[in-house]
Amino acid sequence: MPHEATVFVVDDDEAVRESLSAFLDASGFRVKAYPSAAAFLANDQLPQKACLITDIRMPDMDGLELQIELKRRGSHLPVIVITGHGDVPLAVKAMKAGAVEFLEKPYDDRTLLDSLRLALSQAGNQSEDEQTAAGVREKLATLTPREREVFDLVVTGKLNKVIAYELSISPRTVEIHRGRLMHKMDARNLADLVRMGLAAGAG
Repeated sequence: MPHEATVFVVDDDEAVRESLSAFLDASGFRVKAYPSAAAFLANDQLPQKACLITDIRMPDMDGLELQIELKRRGSHLPVIVITGHGDVPLAVKAMKAGAVEFLEKPYDDRTLLDSLRLALSQAGNQSEDEQTAAGVREKLATLTPREREVFDLVVTGKLNKVIAYELSISPRTVEIHRGRLMHKMDARNLADLVRMGLAAGAG
């Protein structure tokens, strides 16, 4: 059964664009794909129930710049950014600028669909963070002081080895703390942690 939502795909890599479009189409979404941010911005009419998936790294205008331009134009289109491992700090900036989610390559189909459901459920609903902030703070209160230090650094997009250096502990110890705090926070991935940090005013 087709979804009412439209998913816009913006990626300069033709193979990725076609593959993602085919999967979303097979999953029942209406899909419109564009090779660049400029081509997408030329589309002057956006449906109310829609979501944008964009690569964070693109020539001319990257995914973060596209998101900022949409915001400048008054658009509330929920945005999911796709990032490589080295681009996580940039993806965190995108979330701070309002992106709903970021997906680290390689991601699986289920993660993509979960992210889409999240983005579409938040379309037009800007009160989500306020409603969940108290719950996030309750979870943060269960962290040990060291876990909280790791959390605050993780949600800024810093890699484990950088966190280890700043806290004068080993990368393996960072991994252990990170695993424990993700369990306590009920976080599936880094994007979940960043979202929680933003909701609670952390990071």
